[in-house]
Amino acid sequence: MARFDVYKINDSRPLVLDVQADTLNNLETRVIVPLLPLNQTAKNKLDRLHPVIKINDRDYVLRTAEISAIPAGFLHEQIDNLEENHRDDITNALDFLFQGF
Repeated sequence: MARFDVYKINDSRPLVLDVQADTLNNLETRVIVPLLPLNQTAKNKLDRLHPVIKINDRDYVLRTAEISAIPAGFLHEQIDNLEENHRDDITNALDFLFQGF
């Protein structure tokens, strides 16, 4: 498992993003943020908190305020890694959530 890996965990919440530091891989849980299709997201979202992320030619919204921890065993179907193309957007969203700037 790697930070910024995208996983499909089930059909009701199709994608999640692992945001936990790689150095903490020995923990039994992983910190994740849901990714929802853009067309299923409210239009009045805060852009910095909810950046739009492109995965396999589809637009998703990072639902940063819905951050949570789940058992690491739930993350087995890795479909992408967002490190190269979206690292700054993700880090800025997390900073905004935790620091307010």
